[in-house]
Amino acid sequence: MSNIDEILKNSKVIAVVGLSDKEDRPSFQVAKYLISEGFTIIPVKPTIESVLGLKSYPNLSSIPTEIKIDIVDVFRKSEDVLPVIEEVINLGQKPVIWLQEGISNPEAENLARENGLEVIGGICLMKAHQR
Repeated sequence: MSNIDEILKNSKVIAVVGLSDKEDRPSFQVAKYLISEGFTIIPVKPTIESVLGLKSYPNLSSIPTEIKIDIVDVFRKSEDVLPVIEEVINLGQKPVIWLQEGISNPEAENLARENGLEVIGGICLMKAHQR
């Protein structure tokens, strides 16, 4: 069993950073799929109140601390990943950082790993789950 399979099997709660409320956006489609597969999704986007019937949080820090986040799925431009990683480190939790296809930021990824976080990149979470 690959590490990705193990992560998906053991994860329940996924914070989706950059989740759009527009149905044609990849982040919306991935979140909708993950909900249909039994995952708990926490939308993180400051410009929307809710999406898919779920309350959206302006940032990761505003998610109630009693919620254990297993995966932070990042739908942001590569240059916007570093602040997300810094925020995750400050949360004090150790979720897996999942960078969606086409998103890469070596500096942010190295910072995450230096702080004990696992980073997965280059593959869509939905596609990984479908395999």
